Amino acid sequence: MPASPPPASSEPSRRRILVLNGPNLNLLGQREPDIYGHATLADIGALLEARASELGLRVECRQSNHEGVLLDWLQQAAGEGFAAVLLNAGAYTHSSIALLDAIRAIALPVIEVHLSDPSQREEFRHLSYVGMAAADTVQGLGAQSYVVALERAAAL
Repeated sequence: MPASPPPASSEPSRRRILVLNGPNLNLLGQREPDIYGHATLADIGALLEARASELGLRVECRQSNHEGVLLDWLQQAAGEGFAAVLLNAGAYTHSSIALLDAIRAIALPVIEVHLSDPSQREEFRHLSYVGMAAADTVQGLGAQSYVVALERAAAL
């Protein structure tokens, strides 16, 4: 008789973290690598999955070039069982009052993530609507910004 399957994994009980990536982040690795590095979004996802496993978390990574899609995902995150959101809103960081309002409206902590340090770049990048509502911000560490943000989410 075949061995019975192992008992149900505790995987569903692990806290889930949603990782949202905004416009142009699908081009990581080829877009301005001197600013954003050579890691692709898939590379960052793999880093996050490995660290999440060590922290007893699960991550789900999503990317969209469309502001409304990011808004929908933020608004649905709590209902989908996520405990926190890591958000790299890309250029929407500096222009989207809609994202600011959505972050304020949801009952989940959002951690703002940036590969580069916007405060050290062009003046228009110094304003962060996302940061006005985010629980925390991690920036300027390249792909490691995501890992540090995940560690901070784990501590919440």
